[in-house]
Amino acid sequence: MTTDGRDAPNRVLITGIGPITASGIGVDRLWAGLHRGSSPVRDVTRFDVSSYRSRLAAEIEDFDPQDYMGRTQARRLNRFGQFSVAATGLALADAELRASQLKPERVAVQMGSALGGIIQAEEEFPKFLSKGLKSVSPRLALGVFCGAASCNVAIEFGFTGPNSTNAMSCASGTIAIGDAWRLIRAGIVDVAVAGGSEAPLGPLSFGAFSLIRAMSARNHEPSRACRPFDEDRDGFVMGEGACVLILESEAHAQARDAHVYAEIRGFGTSNDAHHMAAPRPDGAEAARAMAEAIAIGGIAPDEVDYVNAHGSSTPLNDATETRVIHSVLGDWADKVLVSGTKPYYGHALGASGAIEAGICALTIQRGWVAPTLNLDTRGEGCDLDYVGNEGREATVDTAVTNSFGFGGINASLSLRAFSL
Repeated sequence: MTTDGRDAPNRVLITGIGPITASGIGVDRLWAGLHRGSSPVRDVTRFDVSSYRSRLAAEIEDFDPQDYMGRTQARRLNRFGQFSVAATGLALADAELRASQLKPERVAVQMGSALGGIIQAEEEFPKFLSKGLKSVSPRLALGVFCGAASCNVAIEFGFTGPNSTNAMSCASGTIAIGDAWRLIRAGIVDVAVAGGSEAPLGPLSFGAFSLIRAMSARNHEPSRACRPFDEDRDGFVMGEGACVLILESEAHAQARDAHVYAEIRGFGTSNDAHHMAAPRPDGAEAARAMAEAIAIGGIAPDEVDYVNAHGSSTPLNDATETRVIHSVLGDWADKVLVSGTKPYYGHALGASGAIEAGICALTIQRGWVAPTLNLDTRGEGCDLDYVGNEGREATVDTAVTNSFGFGGINASLSLRAFSL
């Protein structure tokens, strides 16, 4: 109870992590990938990019959906849907939870995706043009919308609680986790499946980002193309993947003696109301989201040990995010460890924030900060300790992760080591 007699909000704990990334699938393989210290970014192999300005991506080469679901289900779902279901299965297994152990109405599914199943539509459209509507797969209508992420998870595992997939660009996964945190905190559910899924590697979608010159054109040196905060950064590198977190109320987790990675302490979100692609120059609204995530968590700025930055490797974003961190943390910003981990899996759009929240939880538990790869010389306006190129052993009790997306959407989460 609080001092005024009201029930205190539930504490929200991370008890399972299910990552699918180009650097590794599952917690242990992702962690090993981070320790390898090399980027998996390569030439795009899925389609012809010879005429594109940007020809690089972080493709996942070792994902077989039948490792995570039956053959019929794997054939029914597109890659976006497969990622959603597979990441959930990985997270439940990591949490040592079975769906049959849970009250289905007390489990929320909150997912995020920028593009949903749009690649399936890209694949079906040429069939429509050449052979007419009857040649189009009837599965298209059921798999292309972003909400298929959370709905497929609910159907696969039988979860009947609150269900939603937001499509808030590159902040989608972070917002999904924040929304799930709110549901558990308010006592509406006991458990939440929360994260993001993205399968954006198709010729039209990929080409659209290349067309607006948002992506790196460092085609001669793929593994060094994604270089957050470096003076030679020239755009993001698209990736694919997913990550799901299992969130539980403290009471639910303790009742089953669950392993806890970290506690989610706060969530903040805002909009720049400035531009569809460029961040607000003063970073004021992004700073407000980050500050809210810290303040709601009862965290003082000088208690933050680590920031997993959005670090998209774009000229405007990285300098603006540095300004944001200075604004929120003040003098402490010079002492905090900051890293941008997108070189390890590319910018997986709506899944990135969920992957990065998972990395923060692992960092807190395992005491090692993944480096910012390809950081040779810090760029103008980028003056923090970005843990360049080599990881660092460190005690991390409190971490913050930022996600900033097209449309000016900002979202931040604060995490802390769990103690009674």
